[in-house]
Amino acid sequence: MDVYHAGSRTVQDRVGVREQADHVGRAIGEGIKPVAAAFLELQPLLVLGAADPSAGRVWASPLSGTPGFVRATGPHRMSVAGGVPETDPLATALATPGTPVGTIALDPRTRRRMRLNGRLRPTARGFAVEAEKVFANCPKYLQRRESYEVVGDRRPGVAVRGGELGPEQAEFISAADTFFMATVHSGTAAEVSHRGGNPGFVHVDSPRELSWRDYPGNSMFLTLGNLAADPRAGLLFLDWTSGTTLQLTGEAHTEFGTERRVRFTVTEVVQTPSAVPLRWSAPAYSPANPEPAG
Repeated sequence: MDVYHAGSRTVQDRVGVREQADHVGRAIGEGIKPVAAAFLELQPLLVLGAADPSAGRVWASPLSGTPGFVRATGPHRMSVAGGVPETDPLATALATPGTPVGTIALDPRTRRRMRLNGRLRPTARGFAVEAEKVFANCPKYLQRRESYEVVGDRRPGVAVRGGELGPEQAEFISAADTFFMATVHSGTAAEVSHRGGNPGFVHVDSPRELSWRDYPGNSMFLTLGNLAADPRAGLLFLDWTSGTTLQLTGEAHTEFGTERRVRFTVTEVVQTPSAVPLRWSAPAYSPANPEPAG
């Protein structure tokens, strides 16, 4: 069965990488292998992406906990203890059985990442995801952070919402070396991907528009393939020191020219101080990162 839908195939053919995508796509499976299960249990952070069932907007949200809060509880099931605050844009989605979700577990210490997509089922302790697509990504553009500490007295502050970026939020994005992007397809599937680069790789073109160069990757084009069929998207920026998060929802499209570029139009902004109780060490930037264009 083809692991790619028509949107991904369209982008692969446009870029001329269908054969490469077919080769890489063989690594996508439905089961959680023992090495993947062991990786999950070591992680203090999981990023989840989905569409809010009430408004239809797509968001990416962070979840954190003591390692073991995410674990495989079957060959096709990932269970998560806990959830997001009631004020999080995805609180309703996490309480809705059958919600299509995408997840990514990323370990800056080892520059490894694992993605698991499927259908969500609320549980007494949090939620479970019945896996439909499980795979790992290469470490390209992933910054190494050697260690983290848990800030025990850190609690999420009051979320600030708006319809566009303020000056401090624009500076937050301009200084970022990492963000996460959630996309969906036909109401039946969701993805979360990682984007990384040296600070400045994301441009704030206006209070309601961001853009970034789409660096060469694994040739799957799962994210850009989703955007080709459905422009809704959600972005998550995380301050790896203070735990503050900036969540954006809106629409994105890809420009194919001398360089491939994604433009994102902001519909809503949610900033939450101290949202994640983790303080990571300073980054060592990936040697694959291109220098940002001026």
